[in-house]
Amino acid sequence: MSSKVQSKGPQAKDQQASAPESLPPPKANAEAIDFLSSLTQEELQMLFFSETLAMVSSTGEPQGELTIEVQKGKHEDDTGTISPCPLVHAFSRGFMDQMLCGNSLLGYLSWNLDIMEQHSREFIKFHILPMERKMSLLKQEDQLAMTRTIKEGEICLEQDVRNEVTFFPWHSTAGFISEAANLLLLRVMAWRKMVPTNARFLALDTDGKLCYSTYRALGFQVIQVDHQESEVFIVEQTVHSDECVPMSCQFYLLPDGHLAKRVQVGSPGCCVITKMPILREEDEIEPPPVFEKKPLAWEDDMELYSRFLERKEQLRLSHASYLQQHPDAEALVSDFMLFLLLRRPADVVTFAAEFFGSFAARRRPTPSLRSSDPPSPFRWPDTECS
Repeated sequence: MSSKVQSKGPQAKDQQASAPESLPPPKANAEAIDFLSSLTQEELQMLFFSETLAMVSSTGEPQGELTIEVQKGKHEDDTGTISPCPLVHAFSRGFMDQMLCGNSLLGYLSWNLDIMEQHSREFIKFHILPMERKMSLLKQEDQLAMTRTIKEGEICLEQDVRNEVTFFPWHSTAGFISEAANLLLLRVMAWRKMVPTNARFLALDTDGKLCYSTYRALGFQVIQVDHQESEVFIVEQTVHSDECVPMSCQFYLLPDGHLAKRVQVGSPGCCVITKMPILREEDEIEPPPVFEKKPLAWEDDMELYSRFLERKEQLRLSHASYLQQHPDAEALVSDFMLFLLLRRPADVVTFAAEFFGSFAARRRPTPSLRSSDPPSPFRWPDTECS
């Protein structure tokens, strides 16, 4: 599934795993992959907005703030190509048991929520031994590179920092939902008001290993926020780690994808909104107006009829002036009409072409008006075609 290069301090050498992996690598099922394939750029762009939630304790006391922002960004890949993509930025800062903690997330996604690049940081200021975790995901050609750094203690000593780099073949990450993709995927589920049935995605557990991730719809519920009531769609996500305890988180989502409440199962605190956002509704495309064609009775309109008579007189005078200046034109037309009535050809067009073609300066001399002679009025004799 992956090749791992791990470097640790001298105090952590005994923690290096020696037993090879025996379980087959997890794979997302067809339901999960089909759901991701159904996403469109137009649908995701409707879910670009920012939101802020308050972090509260079990007693309702404010502990901090969580901000999630999804917008359109640009990403440059390893070949130097810059392409537009969804950009997810989330950060929180607060207190947990009177200890300062926080995390930040920055992720670039494809329009099917494939991870292109992601950087996350989490810290907890323990009184005795502060801890900081960093993780980066980067798509590199046909693989996904993951870099994890764990630092313990205030002084940055070699033995206090653990670094590990893992490479996942890109084909093995089909259906993988990163932290950034999860925030946008939840908005899609809220917008569609459904969770893909029996879908099994991939995710990373706390140890940075691929595992299964599932979503379950818990139904609808009416909540009150800022003296306003609104219906929310509840979705529960569970990360099924092979080595750790499964972690579940419940998301209470408003119809347009805004997060109204987030509860991590087993945690005493939660995140809630304090002010009802302006809910966005789907734009209804109105059919183009149809204008019936009405007949124009211009003869009954005095103004239009007057213009018609005026234009008619202008053309009559212009035509008469032209013919007076070119008497040969009238004579030419009169000759043509005379020959036409005398010969009475079956093909008037060919007869006209022969008549007027004789006036061309660069035309091979041919018998005049031969199309009106029997027996072949439509083609030249074989002796002349050769």
